[in-house]
Amino acid sequence: MIFEITNQVRVTDIQQGQRWYEILLNKKPDFIPHEGFAEWEIIPGYWLQVAEGVPSEGSGPLRLGVTNIIAERDRLVKELGIEKFDIFSREEVTAKWGSFTDPWGNELGFFEYLDKKEENDRVKTILGI
Repeated sequence: MIFEITNQVRVTDIQQGQRWYEILLNKKPDFIPHEGFAEWEIIPGYWLQVAEGVPSEGSGPLRLGVTNIIAERDRLVKELGIEKFDIFSREEVTAKWGSFTDPWGNELGFFEYLDKKEENDRVKTILGI
């Protein structure tokens, strides 16, 4: 039985990386077990680990579900200075999405459900309400 997930990205400077991901995720790490490592529980049972090291090329993107992709993109352009990324959609896909990279080359992105009832149902399921 799988009951939790962790995903790790690597950064060459943990202090800069931790600050960058604090802004991305709008919160401080939930757990710092040792030097060179920080973890955030993004949703119950899903942990993002930021570790000091050599970033992996060609992995990702790790896409995070958001309720307003345009607002989140604009926030990151302003607060983190990322390049404004395109937002895509396709008729057969129930979400719109966009991708960007962190300063270490890790591929990230956001997605937003087009059907807000579906989005609300997913949030309730994930949070157990």
